[in-house]
Amino acid sequence: MTSSFEDLLPSTERALLRRIAVAQTEGRSPSFVAGVMRGGRTAWSGSRSCVDGHAPDADTQFRIGSITKVFTAVLVMRLRDEGLIGLDDPLEKHLQGTGVGEVTIAQLLSHSAGLAAETPSPWWERTPGSTRPGLADVLGEQPVLHPAGRLFHYSNPGYTLLGSLVETLRGVSWEEALRTEILEPLGLGRTTVQPVAPHAGGWAVHPWADVMLPEPLEDLGIMAPAGVLWSTVEDLCRFAAFLAEGDDRVLCRTSVAEMRVPAVPPAAGDGMWGYGLGVQLMRSGDRTFVGHTGSLPGFVAGLWVDPDEGLAAVALANATSGPLAAAVAADLVRIVAEAEPRIPEPWRPLPAAEVDDELLALTGPWYWGTYGFGLRVGAGRAVTLEPLKGVGRRASFRALPDGGWIGLDGYYQGETLRVVRRPDGSVSHLDLGSFVFTREPYEPGDAVPGGVDEAGWRGL
Repeated sequence: MTSSFEDLLPSTERALLRRIAVAQTEGRSPSFVAGVMRGGRTAWSGSRSCVDGHAPDADTQFRIGSITKVFTAVLVMRLRDEGLIGLDDPLEKHLQGTGVGEVTIAQLLSHSAGLAAETPSPWWERTPGSTRPGLADVLGEQPVLHPAGRLFHYSNPGYTLLGSLVETLRGVSWEEALRTEILEPLGLGRTTVQPVAPHAGGWAVHPWADVMLPEPLEDLGIMAPAGVLWSTVEDLCRFAAFLAEGDDRVLCRTSVAEMRVPAVPPAAGDGMWGYGLGVQLMRSGDRTFVGHTGSLPGFVAGLWVDPDEGLAAVALANATSGPLAAAVAADLVRIVAEAEPRIPEPWRPLPAAEVDDELLALTGPWYWGTYGFGLRVGAGRAVTLEPLKGVGRRASFRALPDGGWIGLDGYYQGETLRVVRRPDGSVSHLDLGSFVFTREPYEPGDAVPGGVDEAGWRGL
C-alpha cells in the first residue's frame, strides 16, 4: 500500500501560518507572504496583511533584492560549463579595462575579491540607475579595498562586474540572458526586472510610531545583476527546487552542488557559516541552509534550501526593516522537517545495463595500510568509498569516460581513483592520488609502498 505525502498535515499548516502571522505582527510589515517547497513543488503558501481581505498570495510580486545575485551566479556558471571561462580566470581576461587588477571570477562570485561593498555616493538603491551609466561610476576611484582571496567582503559592485561579463560573452543584455537561459526553462514567468501586477508596494514603517511612508521605486540600471528582480513565492519555490536538485536545461546537478561548497568563511558576526559561488550558507542546529537573503528600500526577502531534506522556504515582506524574512524562511523549513520528516524514496536495484561482473568484483573491503574501507557501486557506474568503522575520509566518485573515477567531495575531491592490474589482467590494487588500496592489510606480495616485513604479522 502506498500513500501520498505531498500535502502537509493541517497541524503543520497551522504552525506555518502562525509563524508568518507573528512575523507580520512583530515585524510591523504591511504584508507578509511565504511558501514551502517540498518534493519539487510548492506544498504550502500563506500570507498576512494589514488590510482586511486584501492579503497577497503566491502569485503576488515582491522585490527580492540580492536573491538576484544567485540568478547572476547561475548565468556565470553556465559560461564555465560551456568552456567560455574558467572560474580561476582573471576577470580582465574577458572584461578589459575594469581597473580591478587580477581578481578572479571565482573571487567575485564568492565576495572574496576585496572589492568595496557599495558604489560611490549617492546611495545606489534609492537613486536612478542613470546616475551610474558605466562601470567606472559603479567602481569609483578605489574599487579594491582588500587583498584578493584573503577574506569575505560582500560587494554589490562585484556582481555588477559579473553581469557585465555575462553581457560581453553572450552579446545580449543581462536581462535577455536571464530570461532565455533561466526564467523560461524553469517556468519562472512571474520573475521580472520591472514590477508586473499584481505586485506589492514598498513601504518604510516608522521605527517609533505605527505610520508608513512609501519608498521610491528606482530602476537600478547597470546595478541590476546585484539586486533588481521582482518575483513571487510560487516562482521562488520553483527556483529553490532547482537549487536543491539542479536541472540539465539550466545547470546540471553537479554544478549546482559546486555552488553550495563553501568558498570562503564569512566575516565575524554576520550570522553566516560561509559563502559559496553565489549562495549564502547558514548552519542552524544540525541543518545547513543554502540560499540568499535580499533587501531593497521597501522590501526584505529570504530563501533557504535544505538539500538533505528536499525542503525550502521563501519569505517576502514589503517593509524596509522590521520583519526578519530570512529567519522566518529558516523557521518554516524547520517546522516542516520536524513535524513531517522526509520519507525516503523506495529502494530499487540498479538498471541491468549499469552493472557488470567486472564492476561488481571491485565492491567490498579494501585496505589503505590497516585502515578498512568499503567500495560500493551506485547509479551511473558511480562508486563510494567509505570507512568500515568510525569517521574518516568518505568520498563519492563519478565514472570517467576512459575508465577510473573522479572524486566529488571530501578529502579526495578532484582526485582520480583507478584500478591497477597485473600483467595477467587480474586486479592488483586501487590507486587513489598515490594511495594504494589492497584487498588485505599489508598482504605480502601486494603493491604496498615500502614493502612488507618478511617475517609477517606477529604477536607480542
